[in-house]
Amino acid sequence: MRGIFQFLGTSASAGVPVIGCKCAVCTSDKSENKRFRPSGLLQIGGKSLLIDIGPDFRSQALAFQIDQIDGLLLTHTHYDHIAGIDELRIFNIRKKGPFPCLLSKESFEELQKRYYYFFHEGNSTKLDCQILEGDVGETQFLGVPIKYCSFSQGGMKVNGFRLGDFAYISDIQNFNDSIFDSLEGVRTLVLSSLRPEPSAFHFSFDQAVSFSKRVGANETWITHVGHFFAHDDLNALLPKEVRVAYDGLKLEFSCTN
Repeated sequence: MRGIFQFLGTSASAGVPVIGCKCAVCTSDKSENKRFRPSGLLQIGGKSLLIDIGPDFRSQALAFQIDQIDGLLLTHTHYDHIAGIDELRIFNIRKKGPFPCLLSKESFEELQKRYYYFFHEGNSTKLDCQILEGDVGETQFLGVPIKYCSFSQGGMKVNGFRLGDFAYISDIQNFNDSIFDSLEGVRTLVLSSLRPEPSAFHFSFDQAVSFSKRVGANETWITHVGHFFAHDDLNALLPKEVRVAYDGLKLEFSCTN
């Protein structure tokens, strides 16, 4: 069985173009230089699973004609990954029930603080939260087998997800080498990197390439990209097996390892 992953957003937290910025990237007419906040859509086994739901979700759903989502995989609770979560109410209305969400205990507790009204009786946005057990493991979500691992960014726990030979690892900064056990056999890797130079919260391009080599992925696609260089200029800095993703790009993967 094959699955499809589509990038709905590939930018850093400010989006591209950045508000008020007149740099060459932000004023570019090239579609690859226009980026929504980071998110993706998995289509597997008849299910459509959203990875993260940032502040651009409504625009993403309209731009990519998304009319069905069965569940949400949440990596962590930084603003650029959860700020569109109120938009789930339209799916609550259509399915006449709570919306399934897979997330860590830490993310669940943060949601309860930030979106406390979700958990009040009578609220139109309702979540059916499935909590991940521990930092690494495997679970079934809506009948789809999903493996997960954990790492951190700026002190916040983040989850990476794996389906078959595909893995999504975003907002990674600090990690334990045991992560490579979780990613053994991955052929298609989505990995975040803000810019070619080092930064306080994200991989540099060199760090991303090194991580990809240790995973042994056949292809790695960089997401969570800032406005520092144009898309084509970024690709020129990378080896051929590591490319910069763009909004709307679709990848096909095997659902079995």
